[in-house]
Amino acid sequence: MPTSSPDDSPVAVSAIGLRKSYGDRTVLDGIDLRIPAGSVFALLGPNGAGKTTAVKILSTLIGADGGQAQVAGHDLAAHPQAVRAAIGVTGQFSAVDGLITGEENMLLMADLHHLSRSEGRRVSAELLERFDLTDAAKKPASTYSGGMKRRLDIAMTLVGQPRIIFLDEPTTGLDPRARHNMWQIIRELVSGGTTVFLTTQYLDEADELADRIAVLHDGRIVAEGSAAELKRLIPGGHVRLRFTDPAAYRAADSALGEAVRDDEALTLQLPSDGSQRELRSILDWLDAAGVEADELTVHTPDLDDVFFALTSGTDEPDRPDQPDQPHQPKESAR
Repeated sequence: MPTSSPDDSPVAVSAIGLRKSYGDRTVLDGIDLRIPAGSVFALLGPNGAGKTTAVKILSTLIGADGGQAQVAGHDLAAHPQAVRAAIGVTGQFSAVDGLITGEENMLLMADLHHLSRSEGRRVSAELLERFDLTDAAKKPASTYSGGMKRRLDIAMTLVGQPRIIFLDEPTTGLDPRARHNMWQIIRELVSGGTTVFLTTQYLDEADELADRIAVLHDGRIVAEGSAAELKRLIPGGHVRLRFTDPAAYRAADSALGEAVRDDEALTLQLPSDGSQRELRSILDWLDAAGVEADELTVHTPDLDDVFFALTSGTDEPDRPDQPDQPHQPKESAR
């Protein structure tokens, strides 16, 4: 999906130094956020990292102990009602009332938003159709599957036409098909201009959906960037060159240096962060040596590697603001 530039887009959510403690336990220890409008922002973190607390603060459900925040252009502390009018929240646990029908759940939400009877019915019918719930609209919500309840939950959230939606682990407990359906719903929301603040423990979900990802650990944001930027923080990426001509293979090894050789497969593996700059450097050295690889593949760490490295405290990734260093072939090859 297309990405949004943090510098070019209006800001939907911003926070500076947000803090929250419960007794002597610090849950949020001064986090900063800047989320462009019309984008998907994913907050990752292990259980107890503070993800839900951040959502509750930004959606005015609880107060912060310190820091400042603006949501939809409104100061969180000074104008909470204006913030509530601009947002929708879908929590970890469904807000659907299983004792009434899907349609009745929608109409109840319309009443809460002070829509007229006719407008409430119109909006409810449109959303039920949009989320493929029309056939089940007259059935008790208790009979719905987990995926249907989640779709109804989000449909209820959209009754008030929020500009910003907080989705707190929206696919927890769903089967793979229902998860993918939910991903498509999120994409459609964003394509319509809605900003989505997503918390999740599913790394593939953040990789698939998010324009920007922040990793929350011990109450602090330990890294933030696009999925590709975060993957480049972790060592282990490499470029693999495959040759069919043994002479070309030997010439490339001589020109590049510091490569892991596989003489049987005629492949060379070079450490790389996968950046365009570094790939260009490798290709330039091959061209200078008059060598052409038959196949070039780039392997980068996935978000699982990033997550474990950033939250385990065992691996210390490079800082995001350090410039990429291009591959340096051995001096003697010149």
